[in-house]
Amino acid sequence: MSAQVQEQTAPTQAPKQSYGSRLGFLDWARGWAALIMLQGHIFHSFTATDLRQGSIYNLSQFLGGMPPAIFLFLTGCTFSFLMNSNEKKGIAPWQSVLTCLRRSGYLWALAFAFRFQLWLFGQPSSPWTDLLKVDILNCMGLTLSASALMGLWTTRQRTVRAPLVGLAIAAVSPLVTATDLTWLPTFIRSYFVPDYLQFSFFPWAAFVPFGIAFGSILRLLDHAHLERFLQWGCIAAFGLIIGGQYFGQLPYSLYTKSEFWLDSPALIFVKLGVVLLLLAIAYVWHEYGLHGRFSWIKLVGMHSLLIYWVHTEIVYGRWFWMWKENLDLKGAYSMVVAITAFMIWLCYAWEQRRGARRAQPLHTN
Repeated sequence: MSAQVQEQTAPTQAPKQSYGSRLGFLDWARGWAALIMLQGHIFHSFTATDLRQGSIYNLSQFLGGMPPAIFLFLTGCTFSFLMNSNEKKGIAPWQSVLTCLRRSGYLWALAFAFRFQLWLFGQPSSPWTDLLKVDILNCMGLTLSASALMGLWTTRQRTVRAPLVGLAIAAVSPLVTATDLTWLPTFIRSYFVPDYLQFSFFPWAAFVPFGIAFGSILRLLDHAHLERFLQWGCIAAFGLIIGGQYFGQLPYSLYTKSEFWLDSPALIFVKLGVVLLLLAIAYVWHEYGLHGRFSWIKLVGMHSLLIYWVHTEIVYGRWFWMWKENLDLKGAYSMVVAITAFMIWLCYAWEQRRGARRAQPLHTN
């Protein structure tokens, strides 16, 4: 998962405050997740079918399985910031829940708008059932709606209780797989039953409560204690990765039916460990490498939703149809470089446009 970190001098119109925040390392980590996601999707869409058993392709897809966990974890983290802000403002607990539900409603709206665009651009061959597919945005919307109830707890209580919720979701996931839920309508079942092709609540939702706990801890720590917390988080990360691999490879299981790559709690712990390790690395680089300077990786993280929205249409839509599942490894690498460069330019152009709009003077009659 290693890659050479690149940076460049900040442009004159770059918003300095956005790059200098003490929690800016979260955007840097999100940026890496977006870049890993890009290469995974591009390889999946363009690599020739006869090359899909090779080690390079398999490594690409293995790494490509991490970004959803990172995005869900960081979504939970920022969701906890909203809850903490409500608490500091003295907002009543149930009113805080309603505020959080409105935030989750925003993600629901984005999820259905995203599916509608893909369906519309895929006409006339896209069936109407494509509108009901469950994507990661749907999973985020559903999970945040359920997690809104954590607004009833204080920030300190969420640091202890939220991980227990994540643990429960991970532990129940194999049981959901083994339960006969065929009586449910297909589009409803897709939201809950683990599936290799969709982002169901089980087990993916577990990362959101873990992120809520992490974000709540961040809000309770000052700068000095934050570094110590991330050091312990790094140690815990190795424990989760090694422990998850060990228990995932045992010849026996507590569950009558469980698949490691589908619904195993062990895989959740391995991915959680990788997320914590990435965040520790992100913090070190952000604090001692960037020193508040502009980073294109961080810029990508700040606009990860834009990248997700645009690249999905480019990579999986009708664009470049002549190369779909038809490129050798050199061609696939070239597509990764070209599309990634375009995404970085798009983020920069979007940020410049936002900066120009903020700089415009207000006109009054």
